[in-house]
Amino acid sequence: MARSKSSGRWLDEHVNDPFVKQAQVDGYRSRASYKLLEINKKDRLIHPNMVVMDLGSAPGGWSQVAANLVGHKGRLLASDILPMDNIAGVEFVQGDFTEDSVFEAIMEALGDSRVDVLISDMAPNISGVTVSDQASSMYLVELALDMASQVLKPKGSFVAKVFQGEGYDEYLKATREVFDKVVIRKPDSSRARSREVYVVGKGFKG
Repeated sequence: MARSKSSGRWLDEHVNDPFVKQAQVDGYRSRASYKLLEINKKDRLIHPNMVVMDLGSAPGGWSQVAANLVGHKGRLLASDILPMDNIAGVEFVQGDFTEDSVFEAIMEALGDSRVDVLISDMAPNISGVTVSDQASSMYLVELALDMASQVLKPKGSFVAKVFQGEGYDEYLKATREVFDKVVIRKPDSSRARSREVYVVGKGFKG
């Protein structure tokens, strides 16, 4: 079966992508690792000994970065609907965190700890229908913000991928209501034509 022009373009772009090549050299599971590295360099969110939660963690590119940053005395708790191969120092809960049983498993794993930083690079399965894809992506980031509101320490931080479009402005407003400072980042490793940006919230009002 012939490839469509768009899938062929994506494949060519992916194969020739310098961040894809660099990820292979550096041993990262995805090019997304560089997005978190760049955001963290700019905003200094994750430090040694912190507790970090990674929502939508598979295949593990962000978890790899965050686990390295918190070190062996920190904690990294990750969750995804998809399976994720083990990463040293990462606790993983598989399942849909919107389901009570999975949410409870995450909270049980967290125990008495509170989270210093919640990170989320989640995106829905893309259908190609812009309106419904945007609605799905906004639903996910709203859930991530809700989770952050339940688990973060006072003054904690939050990073989530958001696609600009319907609901984006309202989402920024909601984020500003729960964090002292909110900034938007577009890392160099984020493809220029992508509508994705990263919302960074600092100083959770708790």
